Amino acid sequence: MNKIITISRQYGSGGREIGAKLAEKLGIPFYDNALIEMAAKESGFSEKYFEDPEKNASNSFLYSIVRGMQYQYRNATPWSLEETVYTTQSDIIRKKAEEGPCVIIGRCADHILSDYENVLKIFVHADLGFRIERAVRVDGVDPKEAKDTISKKDKRRMNYYNYHSDTKWGDALNYHLCIDSSVCGIDKAVAIITDYIGE
Repeated sequence: MNKIITISRQYGSGGREIGAKLAEKLGIPFYDNALIEMAAKESGFSEKYFEDPEKNASNSFLYSIVRGMQYQYRNATPWSLEETVYTTQSDIIRKKAEEGPCVIIGRCADHILSDYENVLKIFVHADLGFRIERAVRVDGVDPKEAKDTISKKDKRRMNYYNYHSDTKWGDALNYHLCIDSSVCGIDKAVAIITDYIGE
């Protein structure tokens, strides 16, 4: 197996768990929060700057405007800092992909590695009820706030991804495989991906 597997996912869909189990099954490295640590060490910045790169992307229009200002005002932090974070993580993602097969979660990895021939792009989604249950059970989100949390998380991921890439987050045409984890479940999703890559 010589595939670099990138997994984009809706919040609460279990995409990260699917990726972790898939990597374990295939016996290949799994990169998610580990990328935060590597990027922080590479740049010399504190890990806190890498923990939630999507947090500033809550409004796509304002995000684009303010991000664009960094080209006119080079000292316009934190936006110039955010660009450094993205660039550093991109370098780390490419480095890990060049080292061999692995599973990479989020971080625009599918876009960053779009020129690589051996990249498999996966998108994991699920219905709202499934995502609410996981948000509460797995992440400890307050049940009363779960729906709003899911909406905000997805919006941030979408705006962050759409800004940095030339494709749209969640658009099935941009992925090789889209999986509804609320229909097949976590373990079956892992099996589907494994079968898809012929392992």
